[in-house]
Amino acid sequence: MSIWESLAIFAAGMGAGTINTIVGSGTLITFPVLLATGLPPVTATVSNALGLIPGSISGAIGYREELKGQRPLVMRLGVAAAIGGLGGAVLLLMLPSTAFETIVPVLVGLALVLVVLQPRISTAVQRRRARNGTDTKTDGGPVLFGGMLLASVYGGYFTAAQGIIYLSLMGMLLDDTIQRLNAVKNVLAAVVNSIAALFFLFVADFDWTAVLLIAVGSAIGGQFGAKIGRRLHPTALRAFIVVVGSFAIVQLLLR
Repeated sequence: MSIWESLAIFAAGMGAGTINTIVGSGTLITFPVLLATGLPPVTATVSNALGLIPGSISGAIGYREELKGQRPLVMRLGVAAAIGGLGGAVLLLMLPSTAFETIVPVLVGLALVLVVLQPRISTAVQRRRARNGTDTKTDGGPVLFGGMLLASVYGGYFTAAQGIIYLSLMGMLLDDTIQRLNAVKNVLAAVVNSIAALFFLFVADFDWTAVLLIAVGSAIGGQFGAKIGRRLHPTALRAFIVVVGSFAIVQLLLR
């Protein structure tokens, strides 16, 4: 690996760490760079998953204020993330690399629509609950658990735009601010990456140089992302999610 390739991977890792903490889709930055250095697709995916762990943890630490009081929710959804992440890692080694190419852009597009409409949908749901005299579920119930489980399977497989799907699901089913939901998303992304990476360590090939470069870059980027993301107004954050998500869809369709 040349010095320029190393610098490109490091810069991609920093960019991915920043974007992942604010929204998600950082893999769309690192993955093409890894492929450009000559790594096979599966090796690039595995190396990327390992390298992004510090970035996810760094982003979660940066959002620690927004995580206060959310431990029960994080623990419950963390179980779904762990199971799904392991399932996705297994599928990566069993299915062809093109397995999700058709469905992923559709999922991301739907997630973006839900992120945009989430304030109106939440208001309508709250009004209906008030009329019916039912309480708001603080954990999202089995629907959210199942949705996050499936999203985590995808996350363990590829991870691109996983955070957007997480935010759309939680925004639909939980009555909380988008910044606090974003904090939970960062923890769950760290869980998925860590579980998948532990599995890959024993059964897949990876490039330690690429892993180290992405790890350092993403850890730095995670702190940048937390500082930027926490200062964004909810409307601005939603707009940023839509912009990044739209770019992600285009990238996925052109792959």
